[in-house]
Amino acid sequence: MVSGKSIRLNRITFNGKMLCIPMDHGVTIGPVKGLDEIFKTIELIQEGGASAVLLHKGIIKSLPKTLNIGIIMHFSASTIFSLSPNRKMIVSSIEEALRLGVDAISIHVNIGCDEESEMISDLGELADECDKWNIPLIAMMYPRGQRIKNEFDPEIVAHVARIGAELGADIVKTVYTGSTESFKKVVKSCPVPIVIAGGPKVENDKQVLEMAKGAIDAGAIGVTFGRNVFQHENPKAIVKALASIVFKRKSIEEALEVLKKNE
Repeated sequence: MVSGKSIRLNRITFNGKMLCIPMDHGVTIGPVKGLDEIFKTIELIQEGGASAVLLHKGIIKSLPKTLNIGIIMHFSASTIFSLSPNRKMIVSSIEEALRLGVDAISIHVNIGCDEESEMISDLGELADECDKWNIPLIAMMYPRGQRIKNEFDPEIVAHVARIGAELGADIVKTVYTGSTESFKKVVKSCPVPIVIAGGPKVENDKQVLEMAKGAIDAGAIGVTFGRNVFQHENPKAIVKALASIVFKRKSIEEALEVLKKNE
């Protein structure tokens, strides 16, 4: 049976696969390259074929025109100036999400820091609210804090991803463990779909595409790459290349050709 949640999930994915470009970094690190003229970048991302973009409420309210791709509203935030930058605070409401007509909501949770318990509580409460209103919830689950020795350890990443699923997320976003084989363990132990984060900006395009291909081959439903897309010299081209991997299961070589043709 079709539900409001399934309709909204369909708006942020293509045939069950997700290519989302998070652009919530303006709160955390400021209007860096790619976010300084954010509406131009969003237009390029849309033209490139992403299935969704992730934004804070103020940017959504300021959009100069309606988008043709899914909109995910980010629900939590902190800044690099904070005494506790790992503590993500709730900065919006379900009512605001409904007023803005967004397709999904996301929340950031850092596991392993001093404020972990507060963020877990926020996640559980938000999951209940999202179920009440049939809004999909994406939980960004990161191993990050004083008690995390290796944030890419597959066992730790699997545990962190599982917390998101256990507490009610519809999709879990987490870090890539570095290889298809190790990430398969994360996907296998998470009962809801997984997408990977892109992390810090990498040195070259091939690395970006290799991360995407490795995750898809491991069973992830997609990728959510921010800085490696919006800070790219050609955001539209890199999105097209990523789309060829996520939606069409193309090889790295084929994706590089897509990128070259669109430069």
